[in-house]
Amino acid sequence: MKIYTKTGDNGTTGLIGGTRVPKNDKRLEAYGTVDELNSYIGLLTTYTLSDENIIFLREIQNKLFSIGSYLATDISKTTINSSSFLTEADVLKIEHEIDRLNENLPPLSNFILPGGTQPGAICHICRTVSRRAERKIFDVGSTYHVDIHIYEFINRLSDYFFVLSRYINIITHTEEIFWKK
Repeated sequence: MKIYTKTGDNGTTGLIGGTRVPKNDKRLEAYGTVDELNSYIGLLTTYTLSDENIIFLREIQNKLFSIGSYLATDISKTTINSSSFLTEADVLKIEHEIDRLNENLPPLSNFILPGGTQPGAICHICRTVSRRAERKIFDVGSTYHVDIHIYEFINRLSDYFFVLSRYINIITHTEEIFWKK
């Protein structure tokens, strides 16, 4: 199988369903940002983390592929594959993981600067890319239907990565860096 098709050389790409759209289409911006987030999560998994955290991060990566597939589908030409939908259970799973990690953390009284350990800092990159992906998905939602669970899932991810960063820094006895007003 050839990796290059040359079909995008004119500045367009194909959505699922066959529709050709410009490479700066809002749907591509959204699923491209989701893909970027997935890549940073992949980088995060190369660091020494607990098996439990790695397994959860891999689950997130799989869900992000589902979101990308959802956003890449032209529903005027084809139906969205059932594997591309998220559920309330997917959102609740992130919320439970946030709660699990957060119960081991000291109360927060100041803003935290990104940093600490390398994986803690990468969590902050994941957090900010999650926020950008959320904005891009809302852009898509202004024109095309986006399932509510995608909005909820991507919103929870930024909170998850914030808490995961704190958790990683705390368990490695790395001092959190607080904003000096």
